[in-house]
Amino acid sequence: MLKTKSLILVVLLAVSAVSAVSAVSAQQNDWPIASPKSAGLDEKALAAFDAELASGKFGNIDSFTIVRHGKLVFDKRYPRDYATIYGAEAKKRGPLNPHDPTGPYNYYGSWWHPWYQQGELHTLQSVSKTITSIIVGRALFRGDFGADIDAPVMNFFDASKVANVDDRKRRMTIRHLLTMSAGIDWNESLPYSDPNNTGIQMEASNDWVEYTINRPMAHEPGKVYHYSSGATQLLAHVFRVASGMDIEEYAGRHLFAPLRIKQHYWKRTPSGLVDAEGGLYLRPRDVAKLW
Repeated sequence: MLKTKSLILVVLLAVSAVSAVSAVSAQQNDWPIASPKSAGLDEKALAAFDAELASGKFGNIDSFTIVRHGKLVFDKRYPRDYATIYGAEAKKRGPLNPHDPTGPYNYYGSWWHPWYQQGELHTLQSVSKTITSIIVGRALFRGDFGADIDAPVMNFFDASKVANVDDRKRRMTIRHLLTMSAGIDWNESLPYSDPNNTGIQMEASNDWVEYTINRPMAHEPGKVYHYSSGATQLLAHVFRVASGMDIEEYAGRHLFAPLRIKQHYWKRTPSGLVDAEGGLYLRPRDVAKLW
């Protein structure tokens, strides 16, 4: 979920994209550095677009990075004073600030959003869902997952403690969670500022997995695509039970380390589980390594 009005502009050119060249040295960056011109980019057009981003023409864009032909050719950060921009909202309890006003789920809190502690790591929001799926794929490829992708999700729960269990819920599989076709009754099409948004209701609860798995079914699994942060959050639970490892720890060892991603932060839900649906922070240039 992009709950704040800020974002990273990530451009995938050729093989991959994300990062900047303003004043980064080769020692600070894993990517070889090249000029935009050497990569075949129109420097005048790039400079004009850069100026538009800096001016705020397209909203609160925080950074713009281009990796082309395996080289970092542009990397720029656009400072925004979020403590001032969202200062009033940060002090109010509401759908985007349901727990501790000083904590990471205050989406207006400038210590946590959009940059982690105002440093180099930027919130990925729902891009976290894609990376969660990549981690599951990595574990399946390595034979570490401990379950088949078509295993029923209910295999990873005590059915006697789950509400609204019916035949459809019993037929829901890991594949359905990965493809957003779980069939769970879910409405995340409302604005995230609306307390009736199911994703916001999940985040306001103390146990996101319990909240999601207890929801009634609305569709036969696999029949209807329905965007659901809850479906991805169930994957974090399933991953831990199936593999015996926390999904963040596994990612650190088997995805981030091989890609030389040395910095990350991953928020935890109130129950302590990784926020697989929206809690990951990475440097923009490191996001490029995942594509």
